[in-house]
Amino acid sequence: MSSIAYILSDLMGQAFAALDLPAELGVVRVSDRPDLAQFQCNGAMAAAKVAKKPPRAIAEDIAARLQENPIFAKVEVAGPGFINLNVTHDYLAQHIQTYGRDAHCGAARLSAPQTIVLDYGGPNVAKAMHVGHLRSSIIGDCLRRIFDFAGYKAYGDVHMGDWGLPMGQVLSELQLMHPDWVYFDDAFTGDYPTESPVSMDDLAEIYPRASGACKEDADRLKLARDITAKLQDGHRGYRALWRHFVDVSIAGMKGNFDALNVHFDLWLGESDAHDTIVPMVDALKEQGLAETSDGALVVSVDQDDDKKEMPPLILYKSDGAVMYGTTDLATIVDRMRDYSPAQIIYVVDQRQSLHFEQVFRAARKGGIVTPDTTLFHAGFGTMNGTDGKPFKTRAGGVMKLEDLIAMAVDKATARLNEADIASDFSAEERSDIAHKVGIAALKFADLHNNRSSDYVFDLDRMTAFEGKTGPYLLYQVVRITSLLRKAQAQGLSPSEAVTLQDDDAALALMLAEFPDHFALAMQNYTPHVLCDYAYKLAQAFSSFYSKCHILSETDEQLRASRLQLCALTAHQLEVILNLLGIDVPERM
Repeated sequence: MSSIAYILSDLMGQAFAALDLPAELGVVRVSDRPDLAQFQCNGAMAAAKVAKKPPRAIAEDIAARLQENPIFAKVEVAGPGFINLNVTHDYLAQHIQTYGRDAHCGAARLSAPQTIVLDYGGPNVAKAMHVGHLRSSIIGDCLRRIFDFAGYKAYGDVHMGDWGLPMGQVLSELQLMHPDWVYFDDAFTGDYPTESPVSMDDLAEIYPRASGACKEDADRLKLARDITAKLQDGHRGYRALWRHFVDVSIAGMKGNFDALNVHFDLWLGESDAHDTIVPMVDALKEQGLAETSDGALVVSVDQDDDKKEMPPLILYKSDGAVMYGTTDLATIVDRMRDYSPAQIIYVVDQRQSLHFEQVFRAARKGGIVTPDTTLFHAGFGTMNGTDGKPFKTRAGGVMKLEDLIAMAVDKATARLNEADIASDFSAEERSDIAHKVGIAALKFADLHNNRSSDYVFDLDRMTAFEGKTGPYLLYQVVRITSLLRKAQAQGLSPSEAVTLQDDDAALALMLAEFPDHFALAMQNYTPHVLCDYAYKLAQAFSSFYSKCHILSETDEQLRASRLQLCALTAHQLEVILNLLGIDVPERM
């Protein structure tokens, strides 16, 4: 199914082609002056150079051809050659009626299935999740939902940091604290305990202490490095204790991700690519791509058209240690082998752009990916405090993610109290609503910003029930569904057929825009496009609601049609909020 703008672009393109002009000049878009027209085409301006005619003359020729088409209520030329278009209410109504039978609201879906892997979240084993994990998690999950909605087989991979020096630091700290533990007895050949001797709270205290000790003491750092090497070489005791780290860490991660309504299909880490590294490096050596430089093994990734220096990708440091680039490259090998994805998308801080450019170039140079495989770094900006600096606690430390979530839910509860919303509901339902409002506030406040932009975390503003916020959108959906329930209680129901009057048309036109906004959000990996559209749709409904009689409408056909517009609006807003990873309460 196509949007009206897409259909009109095709008609306009045919009109341009009939005049021996490029059809691509016939792009029609929603007018930025709705007081003048619903749609517009500016192609005649560019066509003037090709046709060597004044643009207005070209526009008039085009308009003459379109005026014969009965779908148009208006075709007129304005200014130097702009073509303004209005469609008839009947055509708009027929188009909107199809959305009522389409769960995807007219959005285009893949004709043939493709696989996509999205790498987001990126928490570290043995470390508490913090606010720095928020953006990657919710942007990545939103993109996964978008691609899934479009018909892709979309895999979300958490890609944990679970294999480097930090693991050796924690293991060495525990070995010094508990030398009698069976994990550190090289002579032990039995089964190791199934229950972890450490909790997530223990690890959150141990890691910073171990890291600090390694920075201050060279011998302590050497011990951590030696244990890291033994862990990666398969030492039974270290592997067993490390497995406990991973399990208790994942349990903590899932608590945070579940609270945020963020989903993963794959719970893999850097360790899962470990066995791929040696054969991958051997293959790069055989191709003559891996070479020694200052004692390190590297792959040169610079290109003739580089405008700045591009360092090589380091595979092995001079001491034999692997780098993040090594495990990332090996992970691509595994993903290509296991999933044959059409795209691999990395939702990671944009400050890592150089790293990913190196990895992507090495993957292409080494033939690790096919020529038509998309590798894309969907970088994002930072979340800042009201002082414009990266968000911190009041004490200046890094805030735990679970504490940030609790803050949002507490503030949402206060907002509900202030507005006397859900005051007569049960404590359980009220708590559920507060959680959904708090998460909606957090996620929408992040996602409605352009992915690459920094933004200011302002809890007061993002939890408001007015303005461009998640709580406002939730309230709008709940209000519409409440109206539909009242209609049902009165024996009234929406009709499949839509009948439009002038005051209905603006909402219908807005509903018709969804396919274009969805396609743009997916094409550019930009969830904020959907956020902007959802807010505009909610505003269009508010205007419709204030202008039009709905339940009080005496004309039965018109009343049923307006109830259908309400139902379509509620459905479309729910679809968008689901794509954003935001749950809607049944009532408020």
